[in-house]
Amino acid sequence: MFEIVSKRELAPNIVEMKVNAPRVAESAKPGQFIIVRTDRFGERIPLTICDYDPQEGTVTIVTQSIGLSSHKINDMNVGEAFADFAGPLGCPSDLLDLSEDELKKKKILFVAGGVGTAPVYPQVKWLREHGVEADVVIGAKTKDLFTYVDEMKSVGNVYLCTDDGSEGFHGMVTGLMKDLIDNQGKRYDHCVIIGPMIMMKFAALTTKEYGIPTVVSLNALMVDGTGMCGACRVTVDGETRFTCVEGPEFDGHKVDFDEAMRRQNMYRDNKKTHPETENCKCNG
Repeated sequence: MFEIVSKRELAPNIVEMKVNAPRVAESAKPGQFIIVRTDRFGERIPLTICDYDPQEGTVTIVTQSIGLSSHKINDMNVGEAFADFAGPLGCPSDLLDLSEDELKKKKILFVAGGVGTAPVYPQVKWLREHGVEADVVIGAKTKDLFTYVDEMKSVGNVYLCTDDGSEGFHGMVTGLMKDLIDNQGKRYDHCVIIGPMIMMKFAALTTKEYGIPTVVSLNALMVDGTGMCGACRVTVDGETRFTCVEGPEFDGHKVDFDEAMRRQNMYRDNKKTHPETENCKCNG
């Protein structure tokens, strides 16, 4: 059993939990995910690893209450335990394949939307530990929906934006990205984007305008996490790829986002009448 050792609400309906899972913590890498089940009758829910501490033996997850299963997770309390906490799964960030010298030559931009801030954090933290300070754009509809801002400021250069102008740049992440490059003299040669599918689509189109190689995370499409169910299929550069075993990160300029969003909407409609399919929309 995997005990919850701490819990806090980051924003309305968004909860962070630190879970005792020593073997997962020892093997985890930035960019990977885990599969949880609340109990032996629960469904399998894929969640991105937001942080991990091998010495403490804990793994941190962030869950947004959307459907039945995510509500069940967020209703759990400190001292209770998950029946399953399997991982780490998926491929680590491709930044981990670079040497320290190669990393230090790169100007890296991260773009996070919604709860996408949580899975961005371990990558920015890992870079900081290797002597690289990245820029991070965090977007939300309003300032009350920001998460992990203080944590991110401790490891990177943070730029905030809100749709309603309540904090930071008034506008969407694409507007702030252009402002950084066009008006603030920023130059980037690598970008990582994690957040809602529609945000990743347009942010990737923006980096394409500037010729910036871009990686996006498609973890919102996963269900069973092993590639067996086929629900995580996505078209990348005209070929079918499986998000949970070949991803979750792919070249953002080659992903067929329109197809991916059509499939995601299909699951969302099904979820209205079949709550057991809720895991088709994970915390992303």
